[in-house]
Amino acid sequence: MSMNNQGRPTTPPSNETHCPPTHTGNKALQIEEALIFEQGDFVGTGVDFAPPKGLTPRLGGLARDAAMHLPGLSEPEAMRHYVRLSQKNYAIDMGPFPLGSCTMKHNPRLNEKMARLPGFAHIHPLQPTSTVQGALALIDVLASWLKELTGMPMVAMSPKAGAHGELCGMMAIKAALVARGEAETRVRVLAPESAHGTNPATAAQCGFKVDDIPADKTGRVDLQAFKKMLGPDVAAIMVTNPNTCGLFERDIRALADGVHEVGGYFYCDGANFNAIMGKVKPGALGIDAMHINLHKTFSTPHGGGGPGSGPTVLSEALAPYAPVPYVVKNADQYGLVEKRSQGAETSFGRMTAFHGQMGMFVRALSYMLSHGGDGLRQAAEDAVLNANYVRVLLAQEMSQAFAGPCMHECLFDDGFLKNSGVDTIDFAKAMIDEGYHPMTMYFPLVVHGAMLIEPTESESKEELDRFCNALLALAREAKRGNQEKFKGAPLHAPRRRLDETMAARKPELRWKPQTAEYLAAE
Repeated sequence: MSMNNQGRPTTPPSNETHCPPTHTGNKALQIEEALIFEQGDFVGTGVDFAPPKGLTPRLGGLARDAAMHLPGLSEPEAMRHYVRLSQKNYAIDMGPFPLGSCTMKHNPRLNEKMARLPGFAHIHPLQPTSTVQGALALIDVLASWLKELTGMPMVAMSPKAGAHGELCGMMAIKAALVARGEAETRVRVLAPESAHGTNPATAAQCGFKVDDIPADKTGRVDLQAFKKMLGPDVAAIMVTNPNTCGLFERDIRALADGVHEVGGYFYCDGANFNAIMGKVKPGALGIDAMHINLHKTFSTPHGGGGPGSGPTVLSEALAPYAPVPYVVKNADQYGLVEKRSQGAETSFGRMTAFHGQMGMFVRALSYMLSHGGDGLRQAAEDAVLNANYVRVLLAQEMSQAFAGPCMHECLFDDGFLKNSGVDTIDFAKAMIDEGYHPMTMYFPLVVHGAMLIEPTESESKEELDRFCNALLALAREAKRGNQEKFKGAPLHAPRRRLDETMAARKPELRWKPQTAEYLAAE
């Protein structure tokens, strides 16, 4: 049994009295699965072909002169391997995915069916526009929905994800400052200290200096501190609303008015738009640019690094600087404006080779059309209702970071674990044993031992009750001092707790065969 730096086992001990080992290492339907490179051999293949006769290679000096060193598995072996691996993963189709600031809602299968229609699934980005009129029409309709929901006159559809959408908005702001002749003097961007990490990173990528705005005691932007930071060198403010503490910024209009008075622009991070869609239009709040995560708010699958889509809406002041390409309709034909010479003289240019994520567009519009405007509004209302239901239930044993109602996600700190010997990461690992994916841990950084929970509108009251009862039971056990349950967790997962510090400092990114020398060292 191997141990990590904290003396905690990373593999199950062989003498567990409550769960005696099996001869195979399997536990009923949980099959112990070796890495694919540790299966089969590197000589045979699943399918053998006779060497071709009379073939003259056309690869010049690039023909392979050594084996590929891939395991030679048959199709059943390869299929079983990946199915078994998939059974070790948590998924939104297995239970609640309470990651705060992520909006892991259910993905309706209707959306998937629409995205797989051949006319959408099989198109190519280099096809003539005359052959993809339906796809361009869909993009245009989706754009009109986004403009209506946000109250903004322009939307750039090409950004690939949230951070890419942020970059689009900030590049539009940069272009506007260049056009005004103020790019050299307006060098500061203000961002709350609780902001998503991509916000200051994006601003810095665009050449701005970032100043943190402190939060007040309620978890919102400190309005007085913000006013003191304003000046003629301010280019923009970047604010998430609702913010990363799950709270609506009550002073949003004052923030917008303040930055506009000194000649700056207001960028809003739209990651949490799911809480307000159909309820308030960001354009009415004085916002100049905001990205929208289609893969969050409008239910397109995401996680594990992709896919995503981050259309960015722009105010009248920034609309002239929108990136190309964008869809236009002339008479009965749709086309793409792809060059400045086509009427986009002030555009800041192109962000990506092609227009965007077609599959994400189809899924998002399918979600919108199946809900309708009133349905989208109800989804936002239900998301806020569910979060507050969870907040009230868990507040019986857990410590709420900020008093009062929340929006779409509720935030707890580690105050309830004080003097228990259990910390936030231990609590998270114990949730795995209970069959739940942990919430977002240690974020936002302004709250010590943060636990951020976003149930979304997908979860029923019964599911939320089960989830909350599990967390309440864990909280009570932690307060009773049952450290063994938490420090060893997870006990029932296919793998035990990893040494995350060692994994980060000394990652092994390539598989290496276990030679006799290597095994002896172990």
